[in-house]
Amino acid sequence: MELEFAYWHWLVLGIALVIIEIFLPSFTILWFGLGAIVVGVVLWLFPDMALVVQLLIWLVASCGFVLFWFKALKPKMIDKTSAGIARDSAIGEAGQVIKAPMAERHGTVRFTTPVLGSDEWEFICEQDVSVGDRVFIKEFSGNTLIVVKLD
Repeated sequence: MELEFAYWHWLVLGIALVIIEIFLPSFTILWFGLGAIVVGVVLWLFPDMALVVQLLIWLVASCGFVLFWFKALKPKMIDKTSAGIARDSAIGEAGQVIKAPMAERHGTVRFTTPVLGSDEWEFICEQDVSVGDRVFIKEFSGNTLIVVKLD
C-alpha cells in the first residue's frame, strides 16, 4: 500500500499550521503552513504528482517563504530612525522645579507637556536652583536630566 496525499490533505495541513502559529507565535510554523498550501494548490492543478515531488515542493516553497521574509519584507519593516532622536528633540524644553536638589539627592522638574512620555523628571543642575525656578534640558544622563537654570 502506497501513501498518497490528496490536495485537500495539504490544504488542511497548511491551514492547521497557520492556525497553530496564531496560538504559538514562533513565526516559524507559518512558513511551513504557507508551503503546504502551495503544495495543495499545485497538487490540485496536477493531481498525478509523486509524493517525493510534493515533499520537495513543500521544502522549496517553505524555504522560499522564509528567505522572502528575511531578505525582502523584514528589512523594510525595521525602523530606520536612530535611537535617541526623540531625546534630542526634547533638549531645550523648559520646565519648573517642583523639588529642589539637596546634597546627594536629585531634584524634580515638571513640564507642561510630557517629555518622552512623562511630565515629571529627576534632574541634576550645576547651578543652585530652588522650587519654582524655570530650567531647560541641556542633556540626558540615563533617566536623569541635566538642566540649566533660565535667567
